[in-house]
Amino acid sequence: MSEARTMHTASILCNGKVLIVGGRGYSDYGSYLNTTELYDRFTGVWTQTGSMSYGRYAHKAVLLNNGKVLVTGGISSSGYLTIAELYDPLTELWTKTGKMTTGR
Repeated sequence: MSEARTMHTASILCNGKVLIVGGRGYSDYGSYLNTTELYDRFTGVWTQTGSMSYGRYAHKAVLLNNGKVLVTGGISSSGYLTIAELYDPLTELWTKTGKMTTGR
């Protein structure tokens, strides 16, 4: 992992890789991370992948039936987030998708 972090999520993708999302910087606990990394458990190699629009920690991530990962809620420097973001492992891009009524 290129950036130590805590309070992040880890999701196993359909291709067997593990997607690590957001969290707080471990060495600089005040930082809210928008960065994401992929771990290939077969080769043991870490690679950086796309960044979210917002740094967040204490969020939730779920693998959807279509292979994409939905990330919701969490806490950013401005408080609880209402914005949800969607990761596409084929393009390695994040897109904003919808807004929750209340930040969580």
